[in-house]
Amino acid sequence: MLGSEIPGGKWGDTMHVPDGFLDVPTSLATGVIAAVGVGLALRGARNELNERTAPLAGVVAAFVFATQMINFPVGAGTSGHLLGGALAAALVGPWTGVLVITVVLFVQALLFADGGLTALGTNITLMGLVGVGVAWLVIVAVRRLLPKRLSSVPIAAASGALVSVPAAATAFTVLFAVGGVADIPVQTVFAAMVGWHSLIGIGEAIITGLVVSAVVATRPDLVFAARPILEATELEIRQSGVAA
Repeated sequence: MLGSEIPGGKWGDTMHVPDGFLDVPTSLATGVIAAVGVGLALRGARNELNERTAPLAGVVAAFVFATQMINFPVGAGTSGHLLGGALAAALVGPWTGVLVITVVLFVQALLFADGGLTALGTNITLMGLVGVGVAWLVIVAVRRLLPKRLSSVPIAAASGALVSVPAAATAFTVLFAVGGVADIPVQTVFAAMVGWHSLIGIGEAIITGLVVSAVVATRPDLVFAARPILEATELEIRQSGVAA
Protein backbone atom coordinates (compact mmCIF):
# COMPACT_ATOMS: atom_id res chain seq x y z
CA MET A 1 0.00 0.00 0.00
CA LEU A 2 2.93 2.34 0.46
CA GLY A 3 5.43 3.15 -2.24
CA SER A 4 8.42 5.00 -0.87
CA GLU A 5 12.11 5.72 -1.18
CA ILE A 6 13.87 5.17 2.16
CA PRO A 7 17.52 4.86 3.11
CA GLY A 8 18.90 1.49 2.20
CA GLY A 9 16.46 0.43 -0.45
CA LYS A 10 13.62 1.20 -2.78
CA TRP A 11 10.12 0.26 -1.74
CA GLY A 12 7.39 -0.49 -4.18
CA ASP A 13 3.86 -1.26 -3.01
CA THR A 14 5.09 -2.53 0.34
CA MET A 15 1.76 -3.48 1.89
CA HIS A 16 1.66 -5.92 -1.03
CA VAL A 17 4.74 -7.82 0.12
CA PRO A 18 6.76 -9.10 -2.89
CA ASP A 19 8.50 -12.46 -3.22
CA GLY A 20 11.75 -12.66 -1.27
CA PHE A 21 11.12 -9.63 0.95
CA LEU A 22 10.76 -11.87 4.01
CA ASP A 23 12.77 -15.02 4.68
CA VAL A 24 11.37 -18.50 4.02
CA PRO A 25 10.45 -19.42 7.63
CA THR A 26 8.50 -16.19 8.10
CA SER A 27 6.72 -16.60 4.77
CA LEU A 28 5.83 -20.19 5.60
CA ALA A 29 4.54 -19.21 9.03
CA THR A 30 2.30 -16.48 7.64
CA GLY A 31 1.14 -18.93 4.98
CA VAL A 32 -0.03 -21.32 7.69
CA ILE A 33 -1.71 -18.48 9.60
CA ALA A 34 -3.46 -17.33 6.43
CA ALA A 35 -4.62 -20.86 5.58
CA VAL A 36 -6.11 -21.33 9.04
CA GLY A 37 -7.70 -17.90 8.94
CA VAL A 38 -9.26 -18.43 5.52
CA GLY A 39 -10.52 -21.85 6.62
CA LEU A 40 -12.25 -20.30 9.62
CA ALA A 41 -13.61 -17.54 7.40
CA LEU A 42 -15.17 -20.09 5.04
CA ARG A 43 -17.10 -21.53 7.96
CA GLY A 44 -17.98 -18.20 9.53
CA ALA A 45 -19.22 -16.68 6.28
CA ARG A 46 -22.10 -19.17 6.22
CA ASN A 47 -23.72 -17.26 9.07
CA GLU A 48 -23.18 -13.88 7.44
CA LEU A 49 -24.39 -14.38 3.88
CA ASN A 50 -27.90 -15.01 2.61
CA GLU A 51 -29.62 -14.84 -0.73
CA ARG A 52 -29.88 -11.06 -0.52
CA THR A 53 -26.39 -10.23 0.67
CA ALA A 54 -24.34 -12.82 -1.26
CA PRO A 55 -24.30 -10.73 -4.47
CA LEU A 56 -23.05 -7.76 -2.45
CA ALA A 57 -19.88 -9.69 -1.60
CA GLY A 58 -19.03 -9.84 -5.29
CA VAL A 59 -19.68 -6.12 -5.68
CA VAL A 60 -17.47 -5.33 -2.69
CA ALA A 61 -14.68 -7.53 -4.08
CA ALA A 62 -14.85 -5.74 -7.43
CA PHE A 63 -14.82 -2.34 -5.74
CA VAL A 64 -11.87 -3.19 -3.49
CA PHE A 65 -9.99 -4.68 -6.44
CA ALA A 66 -10.51 -1.57 -8.54
CA THR A 67 -9.54 0.85 -5.78
CA GLN A 68 -6.45 -1.12 -4.79
CA MET A 69 -5.24 -0.89 -8.39
CA ILE A 70 -5.41 2.92 -8.25
CA ASN A 71 -2.55 4.58 -6.39
CA PHE A 72 -2.65 8.20 -5.26
CA PRO A 73 0.33 10.35 -4.26
CA VAL A 74 0.64 11.33 -0.62
CA GLY A 75 3.87 13.32 -0.86
CA ALA A 76 7.62 12.76 -0.60
CA GLY A 77 7.57 10.25 -3.44
CA THR A 78 5.05 7.98 -1.74
CA SER A 79 1.73 6.64 -2.95
CA GLY A 80 -1.12 4.69 -1.40
CA HIS A 81 -4.40 2.97 -2.12
CA LEU A 82 -7.46 1.72 -0.33
CA LEU A 83 -7.00 -1.41 1.78
CA GLY A 84 -10.71 -2.20 1.88
CA GLY A 85 -10.81 -4.30 5.05
CA ALA A 86 -13.11 -2.00 7.01
CA LEU A 87 -15.41 -1.49 4.04
CA ALA A 88 -15.72 -5.24 3.47
CA ALA A 89 -16.27 -5.97 7.17
CA ALA A 90 -18.96 -3.31 7.52
CA LEU A 91 -20.89 -4.30 4.40
CA VAL A 92 -20.66 -8.10 4.32
CA GLY A 93 -19.26 -9.09 7.73
CA PRO A 94 -15.79 -9.88 9.06
CA TRP A 95 -15.58 -13.51 7.92
CA THR A 96 -16.89 -12.75 4.46
CA GLY A 97 -14.64 -9.68 4.43
CA VAL A 98 -11.59 -11.89 4.91
CA LEU A 99 -12.69 -13.99 1.94
CA VAL A 100 -13.27 -10.88 -0.18
CA ILE A 101 -9.78 -9.53 0.51
CA THR A 102 -8.28 -13.00 -0.05
CA VAL A 103 -9.86 -13.31 -3.49
CA VAL A 104 -8.70 -9.80 -4.42
CA LEU A 105 -5.13 -10.50 -3.32
CA PHE A 106 -5.05 -13.85 -5.13
CA VAL A 107 -6.19 -12.32 -8.42
CA GLN A 108 -3.76 -9.42 -8.08
CA ALA A 109 -0.83 -11.74 -7.39
CA LEU A 110 -1.74 -14.24 -10.10
CA LEU A 111 -2.66 -11.90 -12.94
CA PHE A 112 -0.98 -8.59 -12.14
CA ALA A 113 2.10 -9.61 -10.12
CA ASP A 114 0.96 -7.21 -7.39
CA GLY A 115 2.46 -9.04 -4.41
CA GLY A 116 4.25 -12.34 -4.89
CA LEU A 117 2.65 -15.77 -4.95
CA THR A 118 5.10 -17.03 -2.33
CA ALA A 119 4.19 -13.99 -0.23
CA LEU A 120 0.44 -14.49 -0.70
CA GLY A 121 0.07 -15.86 2.82
CA THR A 122 1.84 -12.83 4.21
CA ASN A 123 -0.39 -10.42 2.30
CA ILE A 124 -3.55 -12.27 3.33
CA THR A 125 -2.38 -12.19 6.94
CA LEU A 126 -1.69 -8.46 6.81
CA MET A 127 -4.57 -7.11 4.74
CA GLY A 128 -7.10 -9.88 5.24
CA LEU A 129 -6.75 -11.11 8.80
CA VAL A 130 -5.19 -8.08 10.51
CA GLY A 131 -6.86 -5.44 8.33
CA VAL A 132 -10.35 -6.89 8.47
CA GLY A 133 -10.05 -8.19 12.03
CA VAL A 134 -8.90 -4.92 13.56
CA ALA A 135 -11.44 -2.97 11.53
CA TRP A 136 -14.30 -5.15 12.75
CA LEU A 137 -13.25 -4.93 16.41
CA VAL A 138 -13.19 -1.14 16.13
CA ILE A 139 -16.54 -1.08 14.31
CA VAL A 140 -18.20 -3.12 17.06
CA ALA A 141 -16.64 -1.01 19.83
CA VAL A 142 -17.59 2.33 18.27
CA ARG A 143 -21.08 1.11 17.38
CA ARG A 144 -21.68 0.24 21.04
CA LEU A 145 -20.56 3.68 22.19
CA LEU A 146 -22.68 5.63 19.71
CA PRO A 147 -26.47 6.02 19.75
CA LYS A 148 -28.32 2.98 18.39
CA ARG A 149 -29.13 4.67 15.07
CA LEU A 150 -28.27 3.80 11.48
CA SER A 151 -26.32 7.04 11.19
CA SER A 152 -23.81 5.57 13.64
CA VAL A 153 -22.83 2.76 11.26
CA PRO A 154 -20.83 4.88 8.75
CA ILE A 155 -19.01 6.54 11.65
CA ALA A 156 -18.10 3.16 13.09
CA ALA A 157 -16.96 1.92 9.67
CA ALA A 158 -14.82 5.00 9.12
CA SER A 159 -13.27 4.55 12.56
CA GLY A 160 -12.46 0.94 11.68
CA ALA A 161 -10.71 2.07 8.51
CA LEU A 162 -8.78 4.77 10.34
CA VAL A 163 -7.32 2.29 12.84
CA SER A 164 -6.95 -0.82 10.67
CA VAL A 165 -4.61 0.71 8.08
CA PRO A 166 -1.80 1.68 10.49
CA ALA A 167 -2.47 -1.55 12.40
CA ALA A 168 -1.71 -3.57 9.26
CA ALA A 169 1.40 -1.43 8.70
CA THR A 170 2.52 -2.14 12.25
CA ALA A 171 1.99 -5.87 11.72
CA PHE A 172 4.16 -5.65 8.61
CA THR A 173 6.90 -3.99 10.64
CA VAL A 174 6.77 -6.83 13.16
CA LEU A 175 7.12 -9.40 10.37
CA PHE A 176 10.00 -7.43 8.89
CA ALA A 177 11.73 -7.35 12.27
CA VAL A 178 11.38 -11.14 12.49
CA GLY A 179 12.26 -12.15 8.97
CA GLY A 180 13.06 -9.19 6.75
CA VAL A 181 15.94 -9.76 4.33
CA ALA A 182 16.54 -6.13 3.31
CA ASP A 183 19.33 -4.28 5.10
CA ILE A 184 17.08 -1.56 6.48
CA PRO A 185 16.81 -0.61 10.18
CA VAL A 186 13.53 -1.69 11.74
CA GLN A 187 13.08 1.80 13.18
CA THR A 188 13.20 3.24 9.66
CA VAL A 189 10.67 0.71 8.43
CA PHE A 190 8.33 1.45 11.34
CA ALA A 191 8.54 5.21 10.86
CA ALA A 192 7.92 5.00 7.12
CA MET A 193 5.14 2.42 7.25
CA VAL A 194 3.15 3.61 10.25
CA GLY A 195 3.75 7.29 9.62
CA TRP A 196 2.51 7.37 6.05
CA HIS A 197 -0.18 4.76 6.61
CA SER A 198 -1.66 6.83 9.41
CA LEU A 199 -2.22 9.54 6.80
CA ILE A 200 -3.51 7.02 4.28
CA GLY A 201 -5.88 5.74 6.96
CA ILE A 202 -7.54 9.15 7.05
CA GLY A 203 -8.27 8.94 3.33
CA GLU A 204 -9.54 5.40 3.67
CA ALA A 205 -11.76 6.43 6.57
CA ILE A 206 -13.38 9.15 4.46
CA ILE A 207 -13.97 6.83 1.50
CA THR A 208 -15.26 4.01 3.70
CA GLY A 209 -17.60 6.30 5.58
CA LEU A 210 -19.03 7.77 2.39
CA VAL A 211 -19.59 4.39 0.73
CA VAL A 212 -21.18 2.82 3.81
CA SER A 213 -23.31 5.91 4.32
CA ALA A 214 -24.62 5.66 0.76
CA VAL A 215 -25.55 2.00 1.16
CA VAL A 216 -27.13 2.57 4.57
CA ALA A 217 -29.24 5.39 3.13
CA THR A 218 -30.60 3.21 0.32
CA ARG A 219 -30.48 -0.42 1.50
CA PRO A 220 -29.64 -0.67 5.21
CA ASP A 221 -30.84 -4.28 5.20
CA LEU A 222 -27.78 -5.18 3.10
CA VAL A 223 -25.25 -3.70 5.54
CA PHE A 224 -23.97 -6.33 7.95
CA ALA A 225 -22.83 -3.81 10.56
CA ALA A 226 -26.35 -2.36 10.64
CA ARG A 227 -28.07 -5.66 11.47
CA PRO A 228 -28.09 -5.28 15.27
CA ILE A 229 -29.59 -1.81 14.98
CA LEU A 230 -32.27 -2.96 12.54
CA GLU A 231 -33.10 -5.95 14.72
CA ALA A 232 -33.39 -3.74 17.81
CA THR A 233 -35.66 -1.35 15.93
CA GLU A 234 -37.90 -4.18 14.74
CA LEU A 235 -38.10 -5.54 18.28
CA GLU A 236 -39.15 -2.14 19.64
CA ILE A 237 -41.84 -1.88 16.97
CA ARG A 238 -43.18 -5.32 17.85
CA GLN A 239 -43.18 -4.56 21.56
CA SER A 240 -44.98 -1.27 20.92
CA GLY A 241 -47.58 -3.10 18.90
CA VAL A 242 -48.15 -5.66 21.62
CA ALA A 243 -48.41 -2.95 24.29
CA ALA A 244 -50.94 -1.03 22.21
